[in-house]
Amino acid sequence: MRADHPRDHWVKVADGLLDAVTPYATPGFAQYRLPGRTSWAGPESDGLEGFARTFLIAAFRLAGDPANAPATLLERYAEGLAHGTDPGHEHAWPPIADGHQTIVEAASIAIALHETRPLLFDRLDPDVRERVVSWLGGIVGKHAWPCNWVLFKVIVEQFLAGVGGPYDQGEIDRHLADVERWYVGDGWYTDGAGQNYDYYCGWAIHLYTLWWARMSGADATVYKERLRTFLDGYRHFFAPDGAPMHQGRSLTYRMASLAPLWLGTLFDASPIEPGTTRLMAGRTLDHFAAHGAPDERGLLTLGWHRPYLPMTQGYSGPASPYWASKGFLGLLLGPDHPVWAAPATEPGDGDLALALPAPGWLLHRTDGVTRLVNHGSDGNDPDSAKDDPHYTKLGYSTHTAPETGPGGRAENIDNHVTVLLPDGRATRRRRIERIGIADGFAASRYTDGEVVVESASVLDGPWEVRVHRVTAPAGSVVREGGHALASGEPCDVALDGLTASVSATLTSEITGLHGWRTAQAALRQDENAYGPHSATPFLVGTHPGRHAIFVSAVRLDRGSPAQAPDIRVEGDRVSWNDAAGSRVSVTLGREPSYARNRSVGDRVVWTG
Repeated sequence: MRADHPRDHWVKVADGLLDAVTPYATPGFAQYRLPGRTSWAGPESDGLEGFARTFLIAAFRLAGDPANAPATLLERYAEGLAHGTDPGHEHAWPPIADGHQTIVEAASIAIALHETRPLLFDRLDPDVRERVVSWLGGIVGKHAWPCNWVLFKVIVEQFLAGVGGPYDQGEIDRHLADVERWYVGDGWYTDGAGQNYDYYCGWAIHLYTLWWARMSGADATVYKERLRTFLDGYRHFFAPDGAPMHQGRSLTYRMASLAPLWLGTLFDASPIEPGTTRLMAGRTLDHFAAHGAPDERGLLTLGWHRPYLPMTQGYSGPASPYWASKGFLGLLLGPDHPVWAAPATEPGDGDLALALPAPGWLLHRTDGVTRLVNHGSDGNDPDSAKDDPHYTKLGYSTHTAPETGPGGRAENIDNHVTVLLPDGRATRRRRIERIGIADGFAASRYTDGEVVVESASVLDGPWEVRVHRVTAPAGSVVREGGHALASGEPCDVALDGLTASVSATLTSEITGLHGWRTAQAALRQDENAYGPHSATPFLVGTHPGRHAIFVSAVRLDRGSPAQAPDIRVEGDRVSWNDAAGSRVSVTLGREPSYARNRSVGDRVVWTG
């Protein structure tokens, strides 16, 4: 791992990515037909995506240091613009259509053109400029999906307004108003209506609202303050070694997770010191490079560390990973910007326990591993109840991924409480109903038919103590899993009474504290984005009927010895002394509550 990450290093990596895709360009450079699975939008759209997303990397590279802009790079993308917008060319771009991927890619092209305007757009042949404006203008009046997509239209139409092209100010205003309705406080937006909290809040909504202000000249004060507040929590989504949190969709964009960090510096809206921003971003870049991204061809593939299609979405094509370009927007900060010269202050790698009430999450770090405890984001809009393992699990981390292969998705063991009914049906946590969140505590419930599972998580040293109140028919089986651990080699498994642990470079452990009968481990092949061999520790218990309490302790760390808490259960109330000597009590049911009486300092009390 590099001790520091100068701008020249980022330029070198960007140039390497751009050089590596060049052999896959179609004649005239209008499309980049990269190897890999075609998306549901088709090969022409995928080829446009290859142009648009690599153009964004090139634009940041060129605009940040125009005095050293490589002429070949300018010529390549100028040629691509000329041929892509020429209807008579064999690789012309498909026209922008309702709800089509062309809307997404048009926004990347618009930002790239805006940032390189003096170098590129203004120097295009007048006929080419007219064709570019005409192609982009096809977005006016088109339907965009009611999520971050509306901001693609805002960006494109704002660019068109600046170059004398067609635009609809009413559409811009209407879509910005849509985004306002999705703001939930503490710097967080949901991606459309519902509980859709993920990286899109940062790499899309914060980015495009601020870029609209940059393009339009509008007052950005509100957007800046929201980003600053957001970054105060988001900075902890990265482990000390640079690994980002593995949660939400489109994770194959990888380094795009860095976009909000650079954005804060670019807009003077960050609570993070400039040198720390550079160090954090560089460590994440190094993290992926050390794990095979880019690969031996210099390409970014569909996957996380390795190529792995089950973690991707149907809209993901072979060029989709190049939205990693957003992670390179720091290159817009030119060679003389203080971010490149500021002392590289450490971000801190100590223990962390942080509540994020807006998305309904707790962040928990010990032993250099950061976990996300999820009691608020289910990835669903109000009219649907999907079951997506990237959203509906109880926990995520910077060093593990949910089981997303067909077997893992079907059985749904890791970080999930499942009730197996007497008729053989298995319940699933689809829609999360929040109960409450406080310092070191979060709780929620899910309902599936006649079954109700109420769950509370309490952070206690290296442990997440989980308290479940399960309503189910007598004879049902209750099952709960810890974190799925994956590696290049089979994991070691240890079963000791009501404790199950699996180990590789890390240890994932779950211990039954009340209500459980056995501890087991599920072993799988090629079901996990982190490696071909994966294992999940889990507990099994029998339900007596009506309401029953189950308590477990879950941890994910580097294998440091830890004693699980000694709990007491009285009806719906569970209590224990935590690792700091404080008395903790959790009650679920009709009158949920949480209290932590600290031996010194504040007393935390929450009641529903």
